[in-house]
Amino acid sequence: MTHLRPLIIALAQINPKVGDVAGNTALILDVAEQALQQQADVVVFPELALTGYPPEDLLFRPQFLQQVGSAVNELHRSNPGLCMIFGAVSTQNGQLFNNAVASQPGADLQYYAKQQLPNYGVFDEQRYFSAGSQACVVEVEGVNLGLSVCEDIWFSQPARQVVEQGAQMILNLNASPFHASKTAERVAEVQQRVTENKVPVCYVNLVGGQDELVFDGHSFVIDEQGKKILEAEGFVPSLTLLEFDPEKGVKAITPSIGKQIEQPGLDQLYQALVLATRDYVTKNGFGKVVLGLSGGIDSALVLAIAVDALGADAVHAIMMPYHYTSDISVSDAAEQANLLGIEYSQIPIAAPVEAFMQALVGEFQGLDHDVTEENLQARSRGVILMAVSNKKGAMLLTTGNKSEMSVGYATLYGDMAGGFAPLKDVSKLQVFALAKYRNSISPAIPQRVIERPPSAELAPDQKDEDSLPPYEILDPILEQYIEQDRSVQQIIDEGYDTDTVKRVAWLVDVNEYKRRQSPPGVRVTRRAFGKERRYPITSGFRRD
Repeated sequence: MTHLRPLIIALAQINPKVGDVAGNTALILDVAEQALQQQADVVVFPELALTGYPPEDLLFRPQFLQQVGSAVNELHRSNPGLCMIFGAVSTQNGQLFNNAVASQPGADLQYYAKQQLPNYGVFDEQRYFSAGSQACVVEVEGVNLGLSVCEDIWFSQPARQVVEQGAQMILNLNASPFHASKTAERVAEVQQRVTENKVPVCYVNLVGGQDELVFDGHSFVIDEQGKKILEAEGFVPSLTLLEFDPEKGVKAITPSIGKQIEQPGLDQLYQALVLATRDYVTKNGFGKVVLGLSGGIDSALVLAIAVDALGADAVHAIMMPYHYTSDISVSDAAEQANLLGIEYSQIPIAAPVEAFMQALVGEFQGLDHDVTEENLQARSRGVILMAVSNKKGAMLLTTGNKSEMSVGYATLYGDMAGGFAPLKDVSKLQVFALAKYRNSISPAIPQRVIERPPSAELAPDQKDEDSLPPYEILDPILEQYIEQDRSVQQIIDEGYDTDTVKRVAWLVDVNEYKRRQSPPGVRVTRRAFGKERRYPITSGFRRD
């Protein structure tokens, strides 16, 4: 068939829910209808749009695979009248494949099986899938469209293979999670494929939060000269249109509304935290959240994120003062609660702490006061927050940051209690920067909260730096040790104090048992605690 007019292609940047095959089917059909109403000939959805990404061990359940197979057939039967290309799984000869599926009215389904299966970082696709080997070219109105899936575009062979089969454009379906600098990395890699093959590439990415991952969207198009001509807005679902004529090239129909960011800044990081929090809470069936508001910087930032994610009406903050809680902390917490218009309570913890101490008098007789008494304060707060969570059906957000979690500066079953940790992969220095950024949008965090020295306020005149190196020193050491896997000696060679580096590395290693019991939190760096960084709790490894 010879094309008579430019082909109109819609990039469907959607937010599916893992495992909700029926809901995702309805979402795909609804967006396909919207694309058709805008005269689209083709609508392209992200990788595994039908199952959500990553489906993990749901893929071992025959019933789940049967649901997916039925849904693929339902999408084909219900095709509203255009070419739909979406991600789904299929089984063939006992093997499972990660597919791009093409559905056209009056034609058989076409399947492309992903060839490059990532098995690093947060990805473990080789646990589930077999690799494909064949190219797939879909003809629409006389135009040949080549299919590829996510990791394929990071390698030369799959793109070269599909172009050799006659593809005039490559459609790349993605579920590429966010981390700092990822946007620019994607664009550079796709530009390299365009340089090699001289055909344009449409990169369609997932958006939304899924457990520890957040997908930022930022779908884009690179024309045959290697120029980015279109970018969808990040962190929101969207339908972006372009037209393609093999003789005249690619032209954007929808204005490019995505910010042209080469080095992602605080705006993308903050949006990632908000989206991840919103989706984790709502996709797990909660309509509201509760958190402890201490008057410190971490809980202040989590409160702002929660309000931006869910709305003030869905957020309840509780200040729980004790003997060591300063008047400044109490007033700053109340000021922020009033500023953001949330539900706010004050529940003193002196009575429960003293009740615990009285109950333990016999056990503690003859023993000096130490961190145990501090932890009882944190655990009393945790009990109160979990009780409110249970009674009111509100998910408890924990407020600890990555710096604290790295070195174990947190209390098990105390301030670590909760359902989701928005700042789990955010360093303390980033917390301060994000607080300032959030205030640049609108007043949200009292300035004094940002300026005061950090303190857990579990002992008289306590400061974080009484127990830890200054964060300006601690955070760079942690980044090198955790995210870059640098040795203690390599970090010392960078000019850091020997004893400080050794102590920090020791604290990271011995506190794995705490992190393993902590709530999930969103990944925003190259190496987050959780499914990405998996170290043994019991280990004889010596970091020296």
